[in-house]
Amino acid sequence: MVNYEVTVSTGKLVGAATFNDVFIKLVGTDGESERVKRTLPPTSGTLISCPVSIGKLVLIELDKQCLPLFPEDTWFPTKVVVKSPEGATYNFPIYRWITDSEVHLFREGTALRVFEDDNYFGRLCRQKELDQREKDYCWDVYAEGIPHCMKATDPLSLPCEVRFSFTKKTEFFYTAATGLAELQLKGLADCKENWTNIDDINRVFCCKRTDISDYVQEHWKEDALFGYQYLNGINPMLIRRCSALPDNFPVTDDMVFRHGQGSLRNEMENGNIFLCDYKLLDGVKANTVNGKKQYLMAPLILLHTTPDDKLMPIAIQLKQTPADDNPIFFPTDSEYDWLIAKIFVRSADFSAHQLNVHLMRTHLLAEVFAVALLRNVPMVHPLYKLLIPHTRYTLQINYLARNLLISDTGVFTEFAASGGEGMMTILERSLSSVTYSSLCIPEDIAERGVEALPNFYYRDDGLKLWDIIQRFVQGVLSFYYKNDAEVQKDSELQKWISDIFEHGFLSQTSTGIPQSLTTVVEMVKFVTMVIFTCSGQHSAVNTGQYDYGGWMPNTPISLQLPPPTTKGKTGEATMLETFPSVNTTAQGMASMWLLSKQSSDFVPLGQYPEDHFSEKIPCKLIKAFHGELEVLSADIKARNERLEVPYTYMDPKKLENSVAI
Repeated sequence: MVNYEVTVSTGKLVGAATFNDVFIKLVGTDGESERVKRTLPPTSGTLISCPVSIGKLVLIELDKQCLPLFPEDTWFPTKVVVKSPEGATYNFPIYRWITDSEVHLFREGTALRVFEDDNYFGRLCRQKELDQREKDYCWDVYAEGIPHCMKATDPLSLPCEVRFSFTKKTEFFYTAATGLAELQLKGLADCKENWTNIDDINRVFCCKRTDISDYVQEHWKEDALFGYQYLNGINPMLIRRCSALPDNFPVTDDMVFRHGQGSLRNEMENGNIFLCDYKLLDGVKANTVNGKKQYLMAPLILLHTTPDDKLMPIAIQLKQTPADDNPIFFPTDSEYDWLIAKIFVRSADFSAHQLNVHLMRTHLLAEVFAVALLRNVPMVHPLYKLLIPHTRYTLQINYLARNLLISDTGVFTEFAASGGEGMMTILERSLSSVTYSSLCIPEDIAERGVEALPNFYYRDDGLKLWDIIQRFVQGVLSFYYKNDAEVQKDSELQKWISDIFEHGFLSQTSTGIPQSLTTVVEMVKFVTMVIFTCSGQHSAVNTGQYDYGGWMPNTPISLQLPPPTTKGKTGEATMLETFPSVNTTAQGMASMWLLSKQSSDFVPLGQYPEDHFSEKIPCKLIKAFHGELEVLSADIKARNERLEVPYTYMDPKKLENSVAI
């Protein structure tokens, strides 16, 4: 007789343990063991005896059966470790909820591509897993012209392993409920009146403040903060170097440089002029809120870097087509003419940021990456092991976003200027504007010509983060893929990228997204983009929402009056009438507070609490990855100590592994 020592570990989640009987069977290359009852708790080992060695272990069969008079419960095993009589140790990663009494198969943890999986039972297990996944993770069309999503009727219809933890669910709904209750108690949630005093806006969430939201409240009228937000606010994706003025933005030297003290041509040649163009919003039908028509502009903004390295706005045109009733505004205009122009820009930025930069380019794409992975790539595949941590909570948070924010009764639909019909127009345009290069920060920065723009911390931290992720991905994938031919013949890898091209980018070749992967270099770049999008990029465009939107005048989600058609007629009263109503303000601020609030069980980038990899090299690479992220975090912290407004959104210690909020 030979003995196998088996240790089964159960997760530390709420409800992870089971009172049911647990059974296990070992399957090896030379035979299989008996099905043996395993006694929990998991701290001690169980011996499974076989007449002779069953060879190299391939998989285990695991099931649980309820006891008489006991109801069937749920169980969350994390892994099974088996020590063989030959002295080998086999790891079987599980990390799944088992909710039934069926027999479940789990592969040994050594990663295998499909073309090298030569064991009959292993291949059978692999195919059975993918067949089940195709049933569990189905594509759905939420709306025509935007990326497809996971089919779900409610959060409970999602597979157990992709749902929120008890902690995450409790904290998320507590934050939402308490925010709404506070607004109801203050009588703000249903008040459709206009603001009559700007200081009254403090009443919305007087206790929910951050250091940056306080700074924004104090400095929101200043041009320096207006310009700074294009670099290090929540939408650092729009600004680009201007080498020639657009034909529809007729700014001349004497408009922006008084007394001949400068030349636009010279400043452009010196790389000091930048453009922000909201043409994505042009012609979009604005929403109706509280029965009142709202206004959404598609502005053009010209910015100039000063000798002291500040980025300052020098001209604003609020509509795309030049006209007598579409004046160009300048800092030399009256206080409220210039301020109202900036307010219309900041409101337009809210819509462009939320729908294009945030929802489309992080949330919806991250869901596509996740569903394509779960449908096409089994647990034993190295790509699954590498990417599964970056899918955590994404499917449920996106379901909630569709249900609570952009549905017919969602907050965004009901209260944002770009809600309703306009929202779908913007989302369709957004997908058409996405290019592969714009999702890869090194190429995006180069294409926008902002490599040398001073004080651009999103760029500085993002490029360093991309490089660290790229080196990690290169190390892991190069360990498994020794040449391009192995990439080309990996049918599961190819089905994953094909699904992404079809369901994420609707087979639009203009996006530049690859339909297949032919080289190791191509694969490394694409996987780097996926991880960067789900972690650093999402953090950069999400985490600061309340910082910069917690003071509504800096980020109005809607505006109630049209922009001025002539100068000299705008004052404080007009500004207050233009701002969104009290209830619209309150709903917008509550949503931004909720979407900026991380749960206590968040997992920062570089942390891999689930042991999916078994081989020494990938495990060493994970440690090295974590070490490089620690160094970057320390560098960012040291830099921020010198800044009046710190930039923390790309700090690896503060950004999450996945799109989870």
